[in-house]
Amino acid sequence: MWKKKAAALLLAGLTALAIAGCGGGESGKKTAEAPENRGRLDVIQQVKSEKGETLIPEAQKEGKLVVYSITSRISKAAEGFEKKYGIHVETARLKDIELIDRVANEARAKTPRADVVICQDSGRVWGDLLANGFVQNYVPAPMLDVVPPEGQRPMVFAYMNKVFVYNDETFHDAPPLTNLWQLTEPEWKGRFLFKSPLQEGVNADFLTMLTKPDVAEKLAQAYEDRYHKKLELTTPNAGYEWIRMVFSNGVMMGSSDTSMLQSIGVRGQGQRGTGLLNYSKIRYAKTKDLAVGVVDNVQPFAGFYYPEFVLMVSGAKHPAAARLFIEYLLTEEGFLPWRQDMGTYSANPTIAPAEGDQPLTEWARTLIGDDPQFIHEHRTEVENFVKKYI
Repeated sequence: MWKKKAAALLLAGLTALAIAGCGGGESGKKTAEAPENRGRLDVIQQVKSEKGETLIPEAQKEGKLVVYSITSRISKAAEGFEKKYGIHVETARLKDIELIDRVANEARAKTPRADVVICQDSGRVWGDLLANGFVQNYVPAPMLDVVPPEGQRPMVFAYMNKVFVYNDETFHDAPPLTNLWQLTEPEWKGRFLFKSPLQEGVNADFLTMLTKPDVAEKLAQAYEDRYHKKLELTTPNAGYEWIRMVFSNGVMMGSSDTSMLQSIGVRGQGQRGTGLLNYSKIRYAKTKDLAVGVVDNVQPFAGFYYPEFVLMVSGAKHPAAARLFIEYLLTEEGFLPWRQDMGTYSANPTIAPAEGDQPLTEWARTLIGDDPQFIHEHRTEVENFVKKYI
């Protein structure tokens, strides 16, 4: 029962993916090639759905597949696919900005190299790739009645979440953060770790979402709850005000969620910081002997969740293998490299979260989601605003 509820709730916040266009890259640039298409669902080039068994002979005849991915675990999935079907998979792990730029540049040069991409940063995926026809959408036939419609156009591979983490050896009684406005206070100066929004689109998207009117209203209420007075604005709304005050309070910006987790979780040194990091990085707590806890009760929200897409590249040299691989990734076998650790949630709702984790539906109660249209329309102004304080 929870699986159906899970699909409905976690995708509710992302319905705009199916109806809204968006973009904004490292500078939130507008889509130059097809501005009139932005925001329309029908710009997505849809490849006809097929069942895996009809694809296998054709895919094996092609004999090869090239995948660009923002997740390093793609190599493990590729090994499983190659062992199962005898099709060689060449993978390249790229950062989100680099991946989108490479696919777009190769498409413009009419030299597409990849067959499949696993990509994030929904604004740019739509605005730079889908709206321009550089990638195509493919929903495997077995998934048509499994993955909810909102997760099919564009095809979601998985959802990720970013949450606030802290050193639970230092703060062994209770998490140190209960209200986001604490991060603007002198006590937290230089103690908030955050991956640079100029290096990672997802964090730029998070900051942009803070300025969305309904989210900003929640921030304003959280301010009033903590200080028992109304927020005096020097910027357009409470989202901008929070960004201004947090960055003015000495945000410690890093280039890696993993390294920031290690810095926060080191034992025996009384670390008193917190960071907004990928929950999936919690897996390193055991392997690196870190003291890490998660703050899951913060006003007005405790983090952010967002989609990762799996799409075919237009003009792919190995189209049958590409379609077969997309289907494989959406099965329990194909999702296994991600399934064993917390923090990654398959778009296929029949695949339960990792042991010890909770469904994203539960996380979604305390996290804000991803609104691609708003991100596309406003990320440039937010990035320009943030640059004043970096």
